Amino acid sequence: MTLTKDRLRKYLNVKREFSESKYINVNPIQRGGVLSKEARMALLEWGDGYSVCDFCPPRTPRLDKITNPPINDFYQDLADFLGMDEARVVTRCREAKFITFMMLGKPGDYVILDSLAHYTSYLAAEASGLRVKEVPNSGYPEFKIDVDAYATKIEEILKETGKPPALALITHVDYQYGNLVNATKITKICHEYNVPVVLNAAYTAGVSPVNGKKLGVDVIVSSGHKSWAACAPTGILAMTDEMAKKILKTSSIEGDITKRRFAIKELALLGCTVMGAPLITLMASFPHVVERVNRLDEEVEKARYVVKELERIDGFKQLGVKPKMHTLIHMESTSFYDVSKRHKRKGFFLYDELKARGIVGIQPGMTKHFKFNVYGLSWSQIEHFIRSFHEIARKYGVEVR
Repeated sequence: MTLTKDRLRKYLNVKREFSESKYINVNPIQRGGVLSKEARMALLEWGDGYSVCDFCPPRTPRLDKITNPPINDFYQDLADFLGMDEARVVTRCREAKFITFMMLGKPGDYVILDSLAHYTSYLAAEASGLRVKEVPNSGYPEFKIDVDAYATKIEEILKETGKPPALALITHVDYQYGNLVNATKITKICHEYNVPVVLNAAYTAGVSPVNGKKLGVDVIVSSGHKSWAACAPTGILAMTDEMAKKILKTSSIEGDITKRRFAIKELALLGCTVMGAPLITLMASFPHVVERVNRLDEEVEKARYVVKELERIDGFKQLGVKPKMHTLIHMESTSFYDVSKRHKRKGFFLYDELKARGIVGIQPGMTKHFKFNVYGLSWSQIEHFIRSFHEIARKYGVEVR
């Protein structure tokens, strides 16, 4: 079939309906990824595919060795900011997990995951040939991770295999309920068995202070486009010197034809990773990120205020641990679910009502359970968000106390 101009026209001038200038977007995975002003400018300047490679040093041809733009400096500053020794930028947090699992474990080894771990943690383990032991949570309504169960699971693995697991993963804040776990306590438990610890900080690093040395963890993985005000795809991999020796091993292969050695190329990273706009927007937003993590207390205050005000609506209940320690909120609403049963738009009525009030990001069709994130919203936006829910409740005869 011929690719005519008419057929190709749909790709031209694609517009984003839900821009930040027009809507309040409370999508849980988007609040921390809103670009800074500097990152938006950098996006235009460095949008070409290999734009950062113009000054790749010929003697050390590797992304992290580039000094103009200052990628080499950024990698070290990034490591320092996270309280680690080495850092690399990869395509996504899930890739950072996969790289870590692959390099620290061997097929058949165990990895310990908490039961609120993101699905990509399980996929990374499976793709690396690792088996999973799962730490349970308390279930409804708190879904609190059983911290002491990390020791129980390690003992189970020792009894079954005669050796400890290859590593343990901590989901710092989970994607379902926004629960913050005691990473320091878990790390101490794991280190008593000489089990290295990976902190999945996809929802914390970049929006809140995270220091790997203070927490005691061995590896930190995070998401640039989720929590570091960068465009996708960007993931962060930071580690201690000890872990870097294992995770950042370089190639020993020599090409048969060219006879060129690739000893400088980091094997698990397949040489260079993220170049161009994603990396540069991450760098351009870095000063903004370093400053904003110090405002976490105010952001959490907003989240708690939203919870208090929404729970004034009959049938509304925040799930997860209380009080909130993070801005991702999971709300249960039996009253709005009842409205959806009799509404002609069913569960989509809430999405429609919010959109009419300039609010998007809550998953269409969801009323009984829905998630949102208020990170970075102004107090006036917070008030509008709350007022909108109260208006919708009253419109459909739901009591607001």
